[in-house]
Amino acid sequence: METESEPYVRLATLRQLHQVMADMNTARSLADTLQTVADGVVTGLGYELACVNLVRGDGDLVVAAFSGNPAAEALITGRVGSRDSWDRRLAMGENWGDLVFIPHTEGWVLDDDDVPQWYTDGPAPRFEDEWHPSDRLFAPMYAPGGSSAELLGVLSVDRPRNGRRPGAWGREALQVYAFQAAIAISNARLRANMQRALVRLEREQQALRASEESFRQAFEYAPSGMAIAEMGGDQHGRILRTNDALCRLLGRPASAMRRYSFSDLVHPEDIGTLLRTSAEGGRAELRLARRDGGYVWVSLRNSVVADAADGPRFLLTHVEDIEERKRRELHLAHRASHDSLTGLPNSAELRARLAARLCRRPQSAYPGEPDSLDAAYGHPAYDAADAAHGFDFASVPQSYDAYDHHVHTIAPEGDRDDGAKGLAVLFCDLDGFKSINDRFGHNAGDAVLIEVARRLSDCVRDGDTVARLGGDEFVILADGLGRADAQDLAVRLRNEIIQPIRAEGRAVRVGASFGIGWAHCGMTADEVLKSADERMYVEKRSRPKQHRRAG
Repeated sequence: METESEPYVRLATLRQLHQVMADMNTARSLADTLQTVADGVVTGLGYELACVNLVRGDGDLVVAAFSGNPAAEALITGRVGSRDSWDRRLAMGENWGDLVFIPHTEGWVLDDDDVPQWYTDGPAPRFEDEWHPSDRLFAPMYAPGGSSAELLGVLSVDRPRNGRRPGAWGREALQVYAFQAAIAISNARLRANMQRALVRLEREQQALRASEESFRQAFEYAPSGMAIAEMGGDQHGRILRTNDALCRLLGRPASAMRRYSFSDLVHPEDIGTLLRTSAEGGRAELRLARRDGGYVWVSLRNSVVADAADGPRFLLTHVEDIEERKRRELHLAHRASHDSLTGLPNSAELRARLAARLCRRPQSAYPGEPDSLDAAYGHPAYDAADAAHGFDFASVPQSYDAYDHHVHTIAPEGDRDDGAKGLAVLFCDLDGFKSINDRFGHNAGDAVLIEVARRLSDCVRDGDTVARLGGDEFVILADGLGRADAQDLAVRLRNEIIQPIRAEGRAVRVGASFGIGWAHCGMTADEVLKSADERMYVEKRSRPKQHRRAG
């Protein structure tokens, strides 16, 4: 079972991984791109050593970049390994998705081949998933697009900092990284070819026709989208020419593309991103409209194609499809914020949603207005959850009147229903769940948790939150409820839970205890959850003994 800190670690790793993948696409040259790829494995994925083996024209692989231990770098930089030896390695290992893992128990047969390698010392593993100094892990990088996968190179990684073989999340992160590294290397080669073509256009005036043909072929047959647009004047930004790859990506014929500029095609929410993109080497990630009405995520990069006599003439725009990467990022973010068993929001996500709903001004500020934003939002409850939801208090002008724009969180007072509507927090603990685990095994227990999660989700309104706090504890956030509403909800949820559940071929029952807490402005998320938890235990103690047993 994962600890409460692991989702935060995953979120931090995901942000760092996103940054290093973005850095790969901003390197100025192929050599810089290769070194950035190697450095990103160390800084973004948590390995101590990383090596980029690049396929040469003759098919063999050369060590093109290295990051980590300088002593190991001195042993292998610039060395070449034959393609046959590399193919043998990639064929003999265990397949972890697109990755290849060769454990130390089998890797000894590779010690005498000509693949450049380093040697690390360390004790023998003490447990099953501990990393052995002789374990080998490879991430092949394939060229994007095309009918067949062309091997561009191989990432070799070693010595995870946590000392363990990567789990499912770590393996998927390395696969995503290798996928994006291949795109970055391909793009760097393409940019180098384009730059060489442009240099020839400037320097070889006597061979202008040949240079124009070279540029045309590089433009037309580029595997990713390319466009040429006007620069300056009334028609600034109007698309003059597109290649087939861009037309296929957007589902629009070249004749139709000439009626637009990129500002006409960009998603309304991304127009600001496009306008902030510098024309001279600017880069942005945004959504472009397809002909079918949908949108596709792209990485858009501009270069200025200059004429020696008249100055800048047009913009060369490179458009890369990043829809798959965005989808994977969303998938990884979802896994970091949701329970892997039930699919419900986990403890970290629950606290983030609750903290985002709570008022940040101290209770002592009432009545009247705060003297400054520090007084209004200086409560220690402002933490990482606010940053995760994208709210930046530093960006708010000092003249901002928090009282005019804040929706105050109220709650019923006392034990009677006084008509007040607030944010109810229902803490649910299953009764009799441990005996099911003990008698029928963890598979039966997991089936119970999954079914309870489904029943809870079906009983609440759209917009309410059902989260798994851990173990057999669940929490429901329901806004706009009075005290009687919250009590009725708890009764409905309990009545659903106590119905028989099929688990491992048998019908079992569990009971449920509920504690109802209320969110007040000035409270932290943990204080609200603790209040509901305490009320749940008060309810348990007040119920007759026979009513606390599972049905």
